[in-house]
Amino acid sequence: MLDLPIRLQKPGVVITGTDTDVGKTVASCAIAAAWRLQNPGGRLGVSKPFASGCRKEREGLVSGDAEALAHFADCRQSLDVVNPIRFLPPLAPAVAAEQTRKPIDWDGLWRSLTLLDEANDALLIEGVGGLMVPLDPDRPKLTFLHFIRALDYPVVVVARSILGTLNHTAMTIELLRLAGCRIAGIVMNGYEADAALSEDPSIASNREWLQKLTDTPILAVLPRVAPDQARPETGEMHTDLVAAAAAMNWRNVMTPPGS
Repeated sequence: MLDLPIRLQKPGVVITGTDTDVGKTVASCAIAAAWRLQNPGGRLGVSKPFASGCRKEREGLVSGDAEALAHFADCRQSLDVVNPIRFLPPLAPAVAAEQTRKPIDWDGLWRSLTLLDEANDALLIEGVGGLMVPLDPDRPKLTFLHFIRALDYPVVVVARSILGTLNHTAMTIELLRLAGCRIAGIVMNGYEADAALSEDPSIASNREWLQKLTDTPILAVLPRVAPDQARPETGEMHTDLVAAAAAMNWRNVMTPPGS
């Protein structure tokens, strides 16, 4: 449903989530910081292709998520390149585009991805919402899942650690498989170290059962930290989050399209 008019060459990965506010940006920033630790002197390009709920500044709309990604990756490209499609309303891109009467600039998006691909050694792309978020009001059935399939990068699914994650994660993995996407694995976010003492007893078993249910590896388990210790939009990232992400060698996860 979505033809990619470009051929990305560098290794990369797409970060998606089981839902909105599952912690994709925290996970993406932790992975970016871990990649930099593992690849001193390397250049990691980051992309937030679509962003909603942006703030309005004198220069235009700015996404805090895109700023955070660029900061933790030390990405040298401009925010316009990192995040080419931006909306003020906190809505799905297709809905926001329809309400603001601003068409989706696909050509601009392809140019941004090309620039990132040419200037960097690897590319990390953060999604918006979940897989079935609509992207374009002119093609209402076009979702982020189609975008992932067109890119042909391996996919990392960010999942909650709490009750309900088995169902949401399994459905996400199944949709990716049905679409023919390459699934790298799962990142669990907000894991409670003292799971046995938690008010949510499912935390103690969810990690094991996610692997049993989906046949998908757990790549990293990001611990639960205080809210003020995980605010990537302000540069706040607890060292435990980066350390947990760095337990995985992300160079092995990121592969070129078609590999």
